[in-house]
Amino acid sequence: MDEKVEETMTLDLDKKLNSVFAGRVVRKDLTKLIKEGANVPIYVLEYLLGMYCATDDEQSILEGVERVKKILSDNFVRPDEAEKIKSRIRELGQYSIIDKVTVALNPKIDTYEAEFSNLGLKGVPVPASYVKEFDKLLVGGIWCMIKLDYFYDEEVRNISPFTVNNLKPIQMPNMDINEVFEGRRQFTKEEWIDVLIRSIGMEPTQLEERVKWHLLLRLVALVENNYNMCELGPRGTGKSHVYKEVSPNSILVSGGQSTVANLFYNMSSRKVGLVGLWDCVAFDEVAGIRFKDKDGIQIMKDYMASGSFARGKEEKSASASMVFVGNINQSVDTLIKTSHLFAPFPPEMANDTAFFDRMHYYLAGWEIPKMRPEYFTDKYGFIVDYIAEFFREMRKRSFADAIDRYFKLGNNLNQRDTVAVRKTVSGLVKLIYPNGEYTREDIEEILQYALEGRRRVKEQLKKIGGMEFYDVMFSYLDKETMAEEYVSVPEQGGGKLIPEGMGRHGHVYVVGHGNSGMIGVYKLENQVVSGTGKFDKSGVGSHRGAKESLDTAFRFFTANSKSISNTISTKTKDYLMHISDLQGIGLTDELAIAELIGLCSGALEKPVQESLVVLGNMTVGGTISKVEEFANMLQVCVDAGAKRVLIPAISIVDLQAVPSDLLVKVQPIFYSDPIDAVYKALGVS
Repeated sequence: MDEKVEETMTLDLDKKLNSVFAGRVVRKDLTKLIKEGANVPIYVLEYLLGMYCATDDEQSILEGVERVKKILSDNFVRPDEAEKIKSRIRELGQYSIIDKVTVALNPKIDTYEAEFSNLGLKGVPVPASYVKEFDKLLVGGIWCMIKLDYFYDEEVRNISPFTVNNLKPIQMPNMDINEVFEGRRQFTKEEWIDVLIRSIGMEPTQLEERVKWHLLLRLVALVENNYNMCELGPRGTGKSHVYKEVSPNSILVSGGQSTVANLFYNMSSRKVGLVGLWDCVAFDEVAGIRFKDKDGIQIMKDYMASGSFARGKEEKSASASMVFVGNINQSVDTLIKTSHLFAPFPPEMANDTAFFDRMHYYLAGWEIPKMRPEYFTDKYGFIVDYIAEFFREMRKRSFADAIDRYFKLGNNLNQRDTVAVRKTVSGLVKLIYPNGEYTREDIEEILQYALEGRRRVKEQLKKIGGMEFYDVMFSYLDKETMAEEYVSVPEQGGGKLIPEGMGRHGHVYVVGHGNSGMIGVYKLENQVVSGTGKFDKSGVGSHRGAKESLDTAFRFFTANSKSISNTISTKTKDYLMHISDLQGIGLTDELAIAELIGLCSGALEKPVQESLVVLGNMTVGGTISKVEEFANMLQVCVDAGAKRVLIPAISIVDLQAVPSDLLVKVQPIFYSDPIDAVYKALGVS
């Protein structure tokens, strides 16, 4: 796009925002200017800026900023100066302060009493009129500008000498959600997305379309109840910023140790923990999550699945969303090839499929750029507090059925997948089409994005848990045409262990069980040089089973080479072999058939068929053993990129246990004895 065109569009959007949402928007660079000097929450700052700088006239903006700075320096109560301020109120008789006020009713004397968080005052009488007008004072409290009076009466005991003369909220005291619904109609989808992204401080014109969607997804946890998501990616991409600064309704739990009492329910004080008090609980640095209690992760799993947890005698419900953010230290390619994308989680979670199955979305953090100054906006966006109230209000609604009007989900999605996709769709609709006005195409776009994030979870589960999670071919059907669309994950595509096309002669891929019971992919490379009939092995280390299996193959090869081909010479050649463990899970002892094929392929200088994997093992006498866990073995072959699989004929009976959509992806080739295996692998009739 031309820069001039972009510039005018941006200016138009600023003008439009200022006219449609007058007094609800603020220029975001002003926030940055003051935030760097004052330690007040962004939402307090932006409210003041919205009051004094909500214009586009440069001069009045400058005056406004000065005014806000002065208000903050004169009236903002710093906790360490509380006593000084109290004394000032007493000496002057009346003084204005900025502080967070929480109000509770004291039924004994039938008055409302305020508590000031930084000033440290309790039991200050408040006129009932304020409480009626600003109901948020009673739930969690709000930042206010308060005029306090001081009058001490000797006759009257037990009454605070401080009284509230005037109270003016600095946060949105209440919210008219219809204002957002009406205002939304004035913007196109693209404009509205840009407005939301500017409201959290980012500059959309610098970001790619896909990154914008990722930034929106970070907000879903703030508008959707009980939404579990995780985002792992490089450092410095702003993963925790939203949960810390943007919303007064979310809390970031930094660092590791946490307790069940703190998070869920404290048995001794009978208080519900963080999940009951906040809309969203975000865990920073997932690698460090530890529970002091043994049942911590169990209770967390229970909560993530059902939104409730049992502790002591009763069951408690809560609606907080759970967000897990953390760093990936290796490249994504390496992680996908050697382990799974949940690897950065702590060991007690990292292989727990039940825990990850409760994740509704896995956000690809590696697709978000590292934050640089030009990614931060200096244009207009909503006042943070306004948008936080809008998010909170949207939690009461649901668009989980938005899909049903036009689409049906494919049969590979089980109940948990369906719930996950519906929640993501609902959350994104709340953000982009809060008034529920959307078209078929709008929903399809959101649905594809939602399916992708859940499929990323499922792909990792398949790696950790095997066959139980084989159905990852996510799709949706169009209700009118009944056409089925499949959704894939971008990072899954290129990282195949087994390359396409013909390999070199002497190279063979084999799939087998390692000592741990996990199934791995291995590559055998054989080279034939002139010599005296020696067999040299490298890459085997001290793995006895692998050594024995390779020796079995060589013994069979020397004994039977003439019946394979007269041109093979075992006396005048040396055979060198190297084995690579492609997934780093430890060597296998199921190598004899594959190595026999590799030796023949090297000796005859004829490569094996392309994208072929060998299954099966044999004894020195040539007896072939059956393949254990046949379906899982096939799944690993397909994941590694195999197109053909060489299978012992005695495993034909196990074919019934293999899901049909797995079988259609590979061409099975059956062999009856070791020499038959060699011929079929080399494609010789």
